[in-house]
Amino acid sequence: MAQKNVNKTFGDLMREVKQYIHAPKNLSLIEKAYKYAFAKHEGQTRRNGDPYITHTVQVAYILATLRVGPKTIAAGLLHDVIEDCGVTPKEFVEHFDEEIYTLVDSVTKIGNLQFTDEKEYQAANHRKILIAMARDIRVILIKLVDRLHNMRTLQYMPHEKQLRISQETLDVYAPIAHRLGISEIKNELEDLCFFFLMPEKYHEVAKMVEVRKAERDQHVETMIQQIQELLAPLQFDLTIFGRSKHLYSIYRKMTTKNKRFDEILDLLAIRIIIDTKDKEAKTAKLDCYEVLGYIHQEYFPIQGRLKDYIATPKMNMYQSLHTTVVGVEGQIFEVQIRTKFMDDIAEQGVAAHWRYKEGTRYNAAREQKEIEEKLSWFRDIFAISEDMDNAEGFMDAMQRDLFEANVYVMSPKGRVIDLPNGSTPIDFAYRIHTEVGNATVGAIVNNTMVPLNTILKTGDVVQLKTAKNTGPSEDWLKFVKTSHARSKIKSYLARREAEDRKPLVEQGEKIYKEEMGKREIDPELITGKKLESVPALFSFGNLPDFYYAIATKTLPVNAIAEKLGHKKGIFEDLNLTRLFKSPQHKNTTPKSVVKVAGIDSIKIELAGCCNPVYGDEIVGYVSKGQGVKVHRSNCPNIAQGKRLIDCEWTEMADDQKFEAVLHIDSINRNYLLTDLVTVVSQYKAALNAIDSHVNDDRITATTIMTLAVSNAEHLRVIMANLAKVDSVRAVERMIL
Repeated sequence: MAQKNVNKTFGDLMREVKQYIHAPKNLSLIEKAYKYAFAKHEGQTRRNGDPYITHTVQVAYILATLRVGPKTIAAGLLHDVIEDCGVTPKEFVEHFDEEIYTLVDSVTKIGNLQFTDEKEYQAANHRKILIAMARDIRVILIKLVDRLHNMRTLQYMPHEKQLRISQETLDVYAPIAHRLGISEIKNELEDLCFFFLMPEKYHEVAKMVEVRKAERDQHVETMIQQIQELLAPLQFDLTIFGRSKHLYSIYRKMTTKNKRFDEILDLLAIRIIIDTKDKEAKTAKLDCYEVLGYIHQEYFPIQGRLKDYIATPKMNMYQSLHTTVVGVEGQIFEVQIRTKFMDDIAEQGVAAHWRYKEGTRYNAAREQKEIEEKLSWFRDIFAISEDMDNAEGFMDAMQRDLFEANVYVMSPKGRVIDLPNGSTPIDFAYRIHTEVGNATVGAIVNNTMVPLNTILKTGDVVQLKTAKNTGPSEDWLKFVKTSHARSKIKSYLARREAEDRKPLVEQGEKIYKEEMGKREIDPELITGKKLESVPALFSFGNLPDFYYAIATKTLPVNAIAEKLGHKKGIFEDLNLTRLFKSPQHKNTTPKSVVKVAGIDSIKIELAGCCNPVYGDEIVGYVSKGQGVKVHRSNCPNIAQGKRLIDCEWTEMADDQKFEAVLHIDSINRNYLLTDLVTVVSQYKAALNAIDSHVNDDRITATTIMTLAVSNAEHLRVIMANLAKVDSVRAVERMIL
């Protein structure tokens, strides 16, 4: 299969860049990124033996053909230095900036977290990238181009990897390119996947296309000449050319629609591009319709084949007029009519929505907002992420709700909503807004009242009937199609059940505290820290369920009192003390790491209370019979006095690690723990232990992390980035 853009040089990249980027500082940034990547990747090679830098140059070159900004191109050149070259975040930011670092970090694979299998690992990586994409569209552009070049050179990979990577690309990356309207990349990715996954079918379809190709090309050329003569009176600046259908789309039509090759009506296709750069958008659209009128006046249109994507754009912003006509010698032709701007959008999607303009400053927030306004499904990524509590569930929901969506319905105001096959008015309602879904009581489809479980079809106009003080029914779960709707319904039902139970929960709490207070029960079990673990003693998962059981008399208070009053040491028996006191960590440190002046033979240990880390300010404390305990100088567990002794860090082994315990205060939310652990992994620290729980107020959460880090600076960077995690309020080192 022919490869594109193979072995483009840095010179080729700069020639492409200079066609639209002219500011010296921006050109210098790209050159700086190249030199840095070249140095870091020196000695690394790809499977085909090429220097690794050739890959990053190809990625940057393809990005330049999409006319992205200089920081995106720099990120393309640097996209593997963190993952493959051991560059730390601090070093990266010192050489470049936080914005470029965020782009590179977002396309970097998740590090050394533990996953049950390869599928879970890949799902976690995809979730990270998609959520980052929803925050900044440039992330997915870099990742798509990275994947495109990897697919172009996939023949050097082992056969099993070829199959796995191709299937992943077909399932995830090609659909993303389609949803973003980048047909150039989407079509090439699909054909490459087709080539590796089904080589026999690929060559079979390619052979069908090749047979009689010269004859078809002649028909297309004759048709182009006729159309040029036909449209000459309009005096439009036109470009007319033949369009080839890519092989995978032909195969899909043959298999999904059960068509023979010669039954595919758009094999012969003509595209008419109108240059309307000096015209207003409304006038430009009218020009397209005028051209359509001339085409239909000359050629017989096939009924039912006219598609107006200008009046009703596709969800990926695609706009064009499509008509199928009987052309020269009775041949069937599809004719596409669009403006130059529409054609740019059709080929390059979101990438065509901004072009780097000299003298203007790229504003990521502004550009992202414009993209979100045009691609409403972007917001659904966050909604699905909130709904799904694991990466695999998130990817399954994305696959069903977004990637496979091919039913397009409209609101009365003309807003187009895309849904998967089998969707109902309830799915439609929740895609509009959660509150709309919760309040829906009826639906009118195409001016006819229909049941809420009606299956919607493309073109349906859906009007919803809503009412206050109502809510979803449990029966809705039997027919809704989208994961988003299902999750919101379950959430509402759970909330309603909790509200209905609230008076009984409060009553049970009152009974428990009053009855236990009358008996000789440890106060910590009534209102103290140990209360949280009481429900587990009676096989309840939480306090509300425990209190509810008391109020409904399914759990007698006498039985509770007896167990709590007479089972001495019950918490130790159940190994629950770990919830109330932190473990003591003892690390014996080689003498070469800490030096105590004037002492050579005495035992030296790091104190387990404050866990000093290499680079901390330290002081020694002479313990009777235990040698010298090394504390952080601000540790409250050491008193000023004669037993303190000066000490200092010396050289240490490269693989030496130091334990640190962090206390993280945050607002509770979904995926908080996942995001915290991801930060630790990204900064190459080992996670030795973690304990996280929701506090009594049910709003805040406390997380205790035990990390193994290289030094104090390593720890400082991790703490700074943990503090940046959404909803985190404070990160502090603990002194036990």
